Amino acid sequence: MPRYVTLDDSYETAREDFAWDLPETFNAAHDLVRKHDDPKGSVALFQASPDGRRETYTFHDIDVLSNRVANALSTLGVEFGDRVAVAVPQKPANPITHLACWKLGAISIPLSVLFGSEALGYRLDDSGANVAVVDEAVRESLDEVRDDCPDLEHVVEVDGDAEGDVRRFEELPRDGGRSFDLAETTPETPAIVMYTSGSTGPPKGVLHGHHVWVGHCPTYSMVFERNVLGKTVAWTPADWAWIGALGDLLFSSWHYGRPVVGYPMGKFDAEEAFELVEEFGVTDAFIPPTAIRMMMEVPDPTDAYDLDLDAISTGGEPLTPEILAWAEEELAGVAVNELYGQTEANLLVANCGDWFEAKPGSMGKPVPGHDVAIVDPETGEELSRGEVGQIAVRNPTEPAIFEEYWNAPKKTESVRVGDWHLTGDLAVQDEDDYIWFKSRDDDLIITSGYRVGPGEIEKAVLEHESVEQVGVVGVPDDTRGEIIAAFVQPVSGVEGTDALREEIRTLVRDRLAEYEYPRRIEFVARLPQTTTGKIQRTELRERAVEESGS
Repeated sequence: MPRYVTLDDSYETAREDFAWDLPETFNAAHDLVRKHDDPKGSVALFQASPDGRRETYTFHDIDVLSNRVANALSTLGVEFGDRVAVAVPQKPANPITHLACWKLGAISIPLSVLFGSEALGYRLDDSGANVAVVDEAVRESLDEVRDDCPDLEHVVEVDGDAEGDVRRFEELPRDGGRSFDLAETTPETPAIVMYTSGSTGPPKGVLHGHHVWVGHCPTYSMVFERNVLGKTVAWTPADWAWIGALGDLLFSSWHYGRPVVGYPMGKFDAEEAFELVEEFGVTDAFIPPTAIRMMMEVPDPTDAYDLDLDAISTGGEPLTPEILAWAEEELAGVAVNELYGQTEANLLVANCGDWFEAKPGSMGKPVPGHDVAIVDPETGEELSRGEVGQIAVRNPTEPAIFEEYWNAPKKTESVRVGDWHLTGDLAVQDEDDYIWFKSRDDDLIITSGYRVGPGEIEKAVLEHESVEQVGVVGVPDDTRGEIIAAFVQPVSGVEGTDALREEIRTLVRDRLAEYEYPRRIEFVARLPQTTTGKIQRTELRERAVEESGS
């Protein structure tokens, strides 16, 4: 494999000539860090903290620290194929732990610090994690479910007191040696499981191999082509638990030897974001559309801040024309390039003005290296231009595509038709190769860039003693793309009140995550159901849209 995955020449030539060329032996930790072991000390991470602390880590620093953590994890009994959960915000302990796992041949499990106890416990138990490395903010939720996770033998706390049998993360590097020999791994060796919510049933664990981050690089190269080997700085406000943060920016940047800014912001603050971009000279950023819309509320940003920003990539929900207009007018022409993908197969399609003329409203064109088409989901047959079908990507030897759903072989089979991986997104492709999104093929809700399954929320709401039935749908929203709406049927004799609404919201926040609570709750006497007793979400969605005037 070449040292860098880059795209040259025209879009058409790049698509025709690109070929994956990964070696038989491949370890993500070597590709992302060790190959950059520059004696001059090239910077990998500018770490900032809300309390004003600033630290700088070179690639050599990250390599040595992850060596030490790998040795310490080995002492705790972590072996090849074991799972280690990582619930840490944008702090060095997050990527250092992932790298340590991959050096061991273990599998890392990124988990959001926004998860409540139920969401955290399910993923820990389902993955069979032996060790959990968690931030101090997550410790209380973990303690609530630790007894329900029989495989969890060790807990390591970041920046906390680490009482009882819990270890302090800061002690791990002191316990381990500076050197570590990488485990023998191939591109397909299991490396990471990322959980995503489906439209029905429990969250699904998406297993990727060591080559997953290389699979992101053609798209990264497209959206930041002018800068991938230049003196640049990258940043994202997205949680380092999602593929959109890890793949779209953090680990793709490290593949190219580029520094990244880490900052555990918590709740997004637009002015704080601009201050961070100014302080560190951020040139390239991955920013979800919801965060961009919040930044649009800051007046005269180029007058208020001395910005080096050159390009923004964004994804997770459709890019609207007003965002492009804002970047052109208020950010002095900063490029905004749209990305499309999913946890199972990320960064497949891109809209990049430097590569081809943008068509407003389209998702863009397939990225070189990814064989993307619109297919019949039943037969796998490619459809004619203009016909509605599922977006699919041909999966043999494709590093961006997941290996399987964890512990769910039938679910894995359900998204494979012949050589194609089905995304579940309906679209059409025009005669010029542009792809136009139509809708999801299921009930998945995309809110503020997060993909949320209504089934998981409904299960949490039903735990309230005053709820008889509930149906959850997504409703269009100008700021968040969609908001979560819950139609609640109270038990007999209970009145739907504002107090009950708040109790339900709090319950969902505590059980699942901050972004999964229903912002809109409507009480109904009866929910529409099919003859087999299933809730008719389509009817609820139409009702919600009509009542909101969307």
